[in-house]
This record gives sequence, structure tokens and C-alpha cells, in this order.
Amino acid sequence: MLKLEAERISSSGRLVMWLRAEDRNGKKREIGGLCVRGSVVGGGGVRVINGRKVNGVVVGENKAAASYLEREGAEGKALNAFKLGRFVEERFVYRQTFVIRSYEIGPDKTSTMETLMNLLQETALNHVMSSGLASDGFGATHEMSLRKLIWVVTRVNIQVDKYSSWGDVVEIDTWVAASGKNGMRRDWIIRDYSTKKTLTRATSNWVIMHRETRRLSKIPEQVREEVMPFYLDRYVIFEAEDDRTIDKLNDETAENIRSGLAPRWNDMDVNQHVNNVKYIGWILESVPMKVLEEYHLTSMTLEYRRECRQSHLLESLTTMKTSIAEDTDSDNSALRSTHLLRLQENKSEIVRARAQWCIKEQA
Repeated sequence: MLKLEAERISSSGRLVMWLRAEDRNGKKREIGGLCVRGSVVGGGGVRVINGRKVNGVVVGENKAAASYLEREGAEGKALNAFKLGRFVEERFVYRQTFVIRSYEIGPDKTSTMETLMNLLQETALNHVMSSGLASDGFGATHEMSLRKLIWVVTRVNIQVDKYSSWGDVVEIDTWVAASGKNGMRRDWIIRDYSTKKTLTRATSNWVIMHRETRRLSKIPEQVREEVMPFYLDRYVIFEAEDDRTIDKLNDETAENIRSGLAPRWNDMDVNQHVNNVKYIGWILESVPMKVLEEYHLTSMTLEYRRECRQSHLLESLTTMKTSIAEDTDSDNSALRSTHLLRLQENKSEIVRARAQWCIKEQA
């Protein structure tokens, strides 16, 4: 039996409607939920929800909302079990499970940094979708879409303890929090599904941009009200202020420069700029082959400074150094690298990055 339940989670009238299934033994299981703004009437039902559409359907009386959710839940339950994850820790944390596919591993027969970043992005988008906040934009909320606003990432820091292999199952947790007055932070943890051992930690910062003018925007109060009920003030990576600065490379300080890197149509996302994961491949184009063959990429911090369009040509700059902690070690078992992606035409910065590498274990 399917049942629609509603719970007030803020004084402003924000509700979470949860669709739950009850089996023959009376055990309940959550199928999915919608976070909406509305008013509570007798019996705990939602009567009016701002006169707007919720997931493409105009929701009015309780009966209409329940009918819609029951229909979608009954028909899509099996599919969503594979497509989406679930909420844990009182719905502040979203958890999703993935299998590492054969096309997601590299020459080392393990997942790559790009694979991990894609999984983090997929989990984040499904978190927004499952919360009921998603509108017609790429991760944009309903209020953001009304104002033609989108999220853009400004910084990502990812630290990898171990890369998974083909066929491994991983479990990803993600949550969001405030970042200053006009930003949002999103964190992730990747664990081995069987052992629950942490494999990867990542944190990111996001700001809002107008979809048409491409100018940064303050977070409108209506958007802030949408996302605040999901904020969880928990950190997975602590960055000291001194560690946040990434040195800028130029023609004199870079050891390797690779020019003529051209974005393709398939590198663009739905917001008509290059997907942030694509930059990693271009950064690695200027890393010496010996490093790629003999070292693992254990951490990477990317600082996104401006958009890149399909018409742009890029240059990738890299310099490698022995890690300070390993300077006295004769085997040079750790390396640091600094990177820059810039426009080839006018040298404008696209992405600054730095990374750490450790030598691969001998087979």
C-alpha cells in the first residue's frame, strides 16, 4: 500500500512530502520525497502549494497530490531503485551506490580521477532531484529557474586514499552547507560498499550565475529558503587559509606547455559551458608521461576562474616538484604539481590547479 505523508520542517511552512510503501507485514519503506512550500490543513495533508507546479504537475487538493505521487511511485518504483539513492541521517545526507564499469577505469585497471569526479557530480544532481528541489535547470531549484539562475562551481578539492577497480561497488554520501553569505559548500565521502572503508573525500564551493548574462548573482532570499532546510554543518576536508592559494604559472615558470587543446561539442554541459570534469583531462595533457606511468594522483584542487566555451582554444601548463615532506628521501616517492589552463589567444586564466602524487607500488 502506498501512503503520502507530510512533515513541517520549518516555520515558514516548508514541507517534505514522503511517499512510503507498506508491505504485507506492515513494514514501511520510503520510496521518495518532494520538498515543497505550502500550508498544512487538517489531517496533515497539503492543500495549496504556492499555486505553482511541483515536478511538472499543478498540485492543488490533497487527493490530486496523492494520486500523482501514488501513480508515479507505483510505476517508477523499480526504476528509481536503480537510478536514485536514499536519504539517511534524518534526510540531511544523501547516499547512492555505484558499480565501477569497465569504461570507467584507466590503464592501471582502476577508476580515474575523472571517473570519481563524474560520480560526485551524478550524486549531487540526484540529491537535488530526490529532494524535490530540482526544476528544469541542471541542478537549479524552482526559485532559481524562475530567475534564470544556475549553480557554477568555483573550487573543488578531492583527496583519494584508494582507487576502486572494475566491478567494485562504492557508496557515496553527499550533503550541503552554507559557504559565506552567497555561496554553498557541497561535501562527499566515497566508501567501499562491502568494507565501509573511506576511499575518497571531496569538498566544493558553488555560487550562483545568471544563465543569460553570465554574471554572478547574490543568492535570492527565496532560493536561500529552499536550500537552508538541507544544510548540514559538517566538514570532510579542512583547508587552512594558507593552503587555499594556488600559484599562477606562466611561460617562464612552467616546465611543460601543451597548446591547441580544443573543446568539443560533447564537452559542453546543458548550461552551455565546458563541464568542469573535462578540465582534468586537459590538465593532465601537460604532465610528463613518466609521471603518469609511475605515479598515482592522490589529491587535486581545482580553482575555476572563468567559463570556457566550445570556440576557445586552450593551453595547459604544468610544473612538477618533489614534495617537501619527501625532499630528503632518495627515492623521490612523492611529487607535487602546479597547473594552469588558459586561453591560447589572450592568456586569460580558466583553471588553476595543484596536485599531489605518490609512486605506484611495484606489481
